[in-house]
Amino acid sequence: MTETHIIKEEEIAKRWQKFAHVSPYNRELGFLPHAVHTDWCVLKVEYQEALVGDPQTRVLHGGVITALLDAALGFAIFVKLPEIRPMATLDLRIDYLKPATPGRAILGGAVCYKLTAELAFVRGAAYHDTPDDPIATAVGIYMFTSGRPVLRNEDVPR
Repeated sequence: MTETHIIKEEEIAKRWQKFAHVSPYNRELGFLPHAVHTDWCVLKVEYQEALVGDPQTRVLHGGVITALLDAALGFAIFVKLPEIRPMATLDLRIDYLKPATPGRAILGGAVCYKLTAELAFVRGAAYHDTPDDPIATAVGIYMFTSGRPVLRNEDVPR
C-alpha cells in the first residue's frame, strides 16, 4: 500500500510549483490551484481568447478541458503523496456534457479515491459554479512508472 501524506495549506504553492515544473504545459495554459484539501483539489483556468476552439461561438477548445481534468486528476494524486512520483495516465475517460460558457473561468475538481503501490484511481469534473452542473466528468487510472521521486523539495528551481 502506498503511504499517504497530509498536505498543509502552506505547502500548496510549493507543491504546485513542483507540479508545474514537471509539466510546463499546465503552466503555459494558465492552470492554477483554486482549492486544495488532503483528499481533493480544484484547479482553475481563466477564459483566454488564445484558448478558444471556435471563434464564432468563443467556446474554449475541448482540449483545454481535457488538459485541465488530466492536470486536476494528477494533482489530486500528488497532494496525497509525500513527493512527486513519476506517473503516466494509463486510462482517462472524459464525458463532455455541455459546452463551457464563453468568457467564464473553468474549474476542474478531482479526488484520488484509491492508491495502491502501482496505481492511483481518480475522478473529477469540470464546471463553472458547482460540480453538480458539470461541463464534463472524468475518471482515470494513473500508473506510477518507477519507485523513485521525480523531484524532491530541494530540486525545485526558485
